Amino acid sequence: MTVKQLSMPELVAACGDLGVTNVGLWREPVQSYGLEATAKLVRDAGLTVTTLCRGGFFTAIDPDERAKALDDNRRAVEEAATLGTEVLVLVSGGLPAGSKDLHGARERIADALSVLGPYAEQHGVRLAIEPLHPMYASDRCVVSTLTQALDLAERFPAHQVGVTVDTYHIWWDDQAPAQIARAGASGRIHTFQLADWTTPLPEGVLNGRGQIGDGAIDMREWKAYVEAAGYTGPIEVELFNDALWARDGRQVLAETAERFLQHAL
Repeated sequence: MTVKQLSMPELVAACGDLGVTNVGLWREPVQSYGLEATAKLVRDAGLTVTTLCRGGFFTAIDPDERAKALDDNRRAVEEAATLGTEVLVLVSGGLPAGSKDLHGARERIADALSVLGPYAEQHGVRLAIEPLHPMYASDRCVVSTLTQALDLAERFPAHQVGVTVDTYHIWWDDQAPAQIARAGASGRIHTFQLADWTTPLPEGVLNGRGQIGDGAIDMREWKAYVEAAGYTGPIEVELFNDALWARDGRQVLAETAERFLQHAL
């Protein structure tokens, strides 16, 4: 997503040129290029798919909408397995239209996980609940903190359901370091993502993730937290940023790799 302006073949070629060996993929460009074609492309290039994003959106009240969401998430699990990744990232969903019931929405997420967790396990895939910053609670994700994400995840086995730790969404929360330790103790840190917090936020706030090093977040501090919690997996950079998308994608990818070395290692 950081370089969504690149086609799938361009992305794979650019990763090869830069020595990038891991890539997190999003479902929409994978589906556009073709699932089997993408799997072959990354496999032939020696790329490891770290995660597939995204599943989720479990909070609908209408039974038909809930059934459709579960069907789509089963497909997402199957897509992840085909791509060879063990992790499907979940954005849980916001409040249904007209609802103000956060508790009910979170319980519907748990209901969906009770169905999807075993299905994911059958396909060798783990689910990673991603808490999103509270500004997204109404329309995108009623899970706003690692505490809330872990309270949901811990109802299920760790090999089925864990969490995504994303600096952009949790850097403000003084409870997050302790929750990272909590997640690590039970083997529930399924992926770790970096993005910086810059202001002012853009209108709509969705595409405001800053390039690493441009904002307020100490990347090494958060990397130290997840490492202390026992996480040794890949580290992703996930940037939604209109200014970056307007630039040459290969240059953005090279810059992102350089910033990672400067600010995260």
